[in-house]
Amino acid sequence: MLMWLLLLVCLFWLVILFDALIGMKKIERLENVRMTSSETPLISIIVAARNEEKSISKSITSQLNQTYTNLDWIIVNDRSTDSTGQLTDALSLQDQRVQAIHIEELEAGWLGKNHALYKGSLKATGEYLLFTDADIMYHPDTIEKAIRYTLQHKLDHLTLAPNMNVKRFWPKAFISFFLFGFSFFKRPWMANVDKSNSAIGIGAFNLVRRNAYEAVGTHLAIKERPDDDLMLGVLLKQNGFKQRMATALEHLEVEWYSTLREAFIGLEKNTVAGLYYRYSMVLLAISGVFVTHVLPFITIFLSEGINRFLSLAAIVLIGLVYVQTVQKMTKGALKSLPVLPITALLFIYCISRAACLTFIRGGIVWRGTFYPMKELRKKQ
Repeated sequence: MLMWLLLLVCLFWLVILFDALIGMKKIERLENVRMTSSETPLISIIVAARNEEKSISKSITSQLNQTYTNLDWIIVNDRSTDSTGQLTDALSLQDQRVQAIHIEELEAGWLGKNHALYKGSLKATGEYLLFTDADIMYHPDTIEKAIRYTLQHKLDHLTLAPNMNVKRFWPKAFISFFLFGFSFFKRPWMANVDKSNSAIGIGAFNLVRRNAYEAVGTHLAIKERPDDDLMLGVLLKQNGFKQRMATALEHLEVEWYSTLREAFIGLEKNTVAGLYYRYSMVLLAISGVFVTHVLPFITIFLSEGINRFLSLAAIVLIGLVYVQTVQKMTKGALKSLPVLPITALLFIYCISRAACLTFIRGGIVWRGTFYPMKELRKKQ
């Protein structure tokens, strides 16, 4: 029985490896984009900010210093209880292209970030809308390269993957594992295949042609989705709009979570949503991660003969897939490879924790606001 299970694990990773070897070639690097187009459409940058006093000034300043200048900003202070509101006002006084909006109450039927981005889009005048987070650091030519790439390929939607600049080892290892799973589970390279139904959207950088955004119903269509960034991409692709994903490891940077505790809390809203709010899917995910990511590291020590050989083969294949995927999605990921089975167990804990808290609460808590499971499931 164990032999057949390990054989299936090896076959699983072999298929994933070949898929990743072909697929990752479809994802371009923003660093390689050539500046060929001379068009300069207005881009309205929309930033939703809730309690972002530690990062918002640095993030917006890095945007204000862009080589591409036909930009304006709508910064939406979403019910912040810290000094975010004052900082957004200061930024609007610093540069006349910046407009600050303050939201005091969340309208019924909305998640906070979705609501803030929608309100910001109503004030935007650009031909293109760039939805981004308040903690992203921009290299000076990021937006110029992004719009050149968008215009060259006649895109309706471009999303960029930033470098996850996490300083502590264990949070970095955990986030690298998260990206590892994301890479082969979501197969982001398929978003770059026009005839594919696969789609992607990353909150750090979602550049959307305004007409396309309005055609799919704006954030009104995903107002109760915790994974709003991903679902925006899905909406656009499903409606026939042209989409691309690229990496921007030298052009965008974010310290996503600085501690493991922050990562566990931060992923509460997305974990169960990504499993369709179904506890059966949670159990399947936990079982699948344990068998494919952890079991070979156990059986290589506890078995002999063919089972030990299959365990070793599975581990080698896991390493090859890891190098082929996550190493290209964030800097320094290889340092975390030796502790992969431990980070897999941490991920299992993260899923279990999120599912238990969601069940106990009857919904999710995000940024201080409670959203009932009953309402979230309606929007699936």
